[in-house]
Formats: sequence, C-alpha cells, structure tokens
Amino acid sequence: MSAKPIRLVLVTDAWPPQINGVVRSLQRMVEMLEAWGDRVTVIAPSDFRTLPCPTYPEIRLSLTLPARIGKMIEEAKPDYVHIATEGPLGLMARRHCLKTGRGYTTSYHTKFPEYVTARAPVPIEWLYGFMRRFHNGGKGCMVATESLENELRERGFRNLMRWSRGVDADLFKPRPDAGLNLPRPVFLSVGRVAVEKNLDAFLKLDLPGSKVVVGDGPALESLKRQYPDAHYLGAKVGEDLARVYAGADVFVFPNLTDTFGNVILEALASGLPVAAFPVTGPKDILVEPGIGALDDDLQKACLRAAKLGGEKARQFALRHSWEESARVFRANIVRAHEEALSKAA
Repeated sequence: MSAKPIRLVLVTDAWPPQINGVVRSLQRMVEMLEAWGDRVTVIAPSDFRTLPCPTYPEIRLSLTLPARIGKMIEEAKPDYVHIATEGPLGLMARRHCLKTGRGYTTSYHTKFPEYVTARAPVPIEWLYGFMRRFHNGGKGCMVATESLENELRERGFRNLMRWSRGVDADLFKPRPDAGLNLPRPVFLSVGRVAVEKNLDAFLKLDLPGSKVVVGDGPALESLKRQYPDAHYLGAKVGEDLARVYAGADVFVFPNLTDTFGNVILEALASGLPVAAFPVTGPKDILVEPGIGALDDDLQKACLRAAKLGGEKARQFALRHSWEESARVFRANIVRAHEEALSKAA
C-alpha cells in the first residue's frame, strides 16, 4: 500500500472472544491496515468490564462512561474514526464525535431491527429510526451489497458506500483427505445458533444424507431437543472449521436477515455449492451459474445445489480477497472525509 499512512480509531462492540462474521471482518481490516503501515487503535469490550447481553449472553456489553471513550479517542490522535457497531461503545463514540465536531464513518453489519423484533414486540420502524439517526450522523456508512444499499436508501439512509468482504482462500480450500464420517450428502450450516439465523428452516427439511450445524448460541439446546437427528459440532475456528467445510457437500444458508454472510464465501472457497433463500446477501453473492442455488423453497435449493460441483465455487471465491476488501474499506474512510470537506467548501 503506497498511500500515506493514516491513524485510525476503530470503535466496535463486536470483538473476540465473540465469534461471528463482523468480528472476523474487522480483525482482518486491522491486520491488513497495520501491515500497510497504518496505525489502528481499537476500542472494544476487551478494554472494559462487561456484562452479558440479555437473551444473548455470548455478547458482552461494555460498562464505561462517555468521557473515558472520548479520552481514548483523543489520546490516539486519529486522522479518522470508524464506528463499526451501534452498541454502547458505538453510541458513546458517536456522542463524543458529534459533541467535538470530529467526523466519523460507520458500517452497517447487522439488521438490528429485525434481530430485535424476533425477540421482542418492538415496532420495526422505531428501530430503523434509531439506526437511521445513528448512521446518518456520520460522513459515510459502508454496506456490503447492492440490495442492502437500495433497501437502506429507501428507508432514508444517506452517504452509503459499498464495502464487500473477503475470504482466506489459503485456509478455506478443498481438502481431499477431509471427511466427517457421516452418510452423504452432508448438508452443512455454520454460524451463531440464534433465533434470527432461521436454522429451523434448514433442520426441518427432509433431505438425504446428513445435516450438520457448526456454531454456538442461545438456541442451541432447544434445537438439539427439537431436531435430534442433526449433528451439532459446536463452535469451531481455523483449521478445525476449514476441515468441516471441506468434509461437507452442500452449504445451507437459511438466514433471512444477514447483510452479507461471510460464511458463504468460506464455503465457496472450500469448494461447496451454496443453497439459500433469494434475499439480501445470498442473492448478491451467488451471481454466477454453477456456484449455488436460490429458491423460496429451501429444500429445492438444497437438492439443486447437491448436483453442482465445487470447482466453479472455488474459482469464484478466489476473486474475493481480504486485501481487496481492506483496500476498499480504507479508501471509503478517506474518500468520505474528503467529500465532506469538498461539500463544506
């Protein structure tokens, strides 16, 4: 990266030990930017005392004060501030930036309104009003796909910028020696095991072979009781996760509310065709023939995907590197501030 190094403060409520696509994406951005010579200061729950989120204990809510967040931001002397999440840290960082006139950018990772309404009777428009105010206060909001960009623009979101994700194709790859020792075909789903992930839609299907779920979360024990014939492997990372992907035959993505789905790229890189509903995320990624099947009937999508090979899937994934994702991420941050200055002039 030949551009002048920058100093960036990244504020995120999603960070290890959480395991999800948001955390993986942000970690890779930090790794790439620091490798290019940028200085990145991360403000995350690991810096504070935390308490478990109600109904979702795997997510930790930070206990701190706005003044401390403001001090941490100013001590880093950043050129730019990026607020990645709408949680307690994100809200306090936003408050500080607005109070001091410091510009910031945001990214829209999660359909938070849909997640909340899946758990509580809160009007979705109230929640979108909160999200709109949060993101429109910044100089730019990054979104992963065209369909999400269109959806948010219709809801009044401004200054939207595209930022796709990447995959580690050296880790996630076909492995001829990998196997799960289960009746085939093996239909695999990977991700947080929570109500908003819509895993019931996958587990209730009448499919040949075996169904495998990788991940942990608040709905795990309930699903085990309801669908005892499926195989639940718990949370896996790194080589262990990569070998599970490589040992399966079809990746099933039943989610209706994700904004992208990093696991889709991981599956494709592993040589797995993908079965999914035609919604934001899958319909933006599975744009080439031979790499997956989209259908409102998930069973039909699974059976069609099982007839596809993995070579086209792998070749597609190879064009989505984390380096390119980080390049766009960095360029968006710089461009958003330059455009804001230009408009002010």
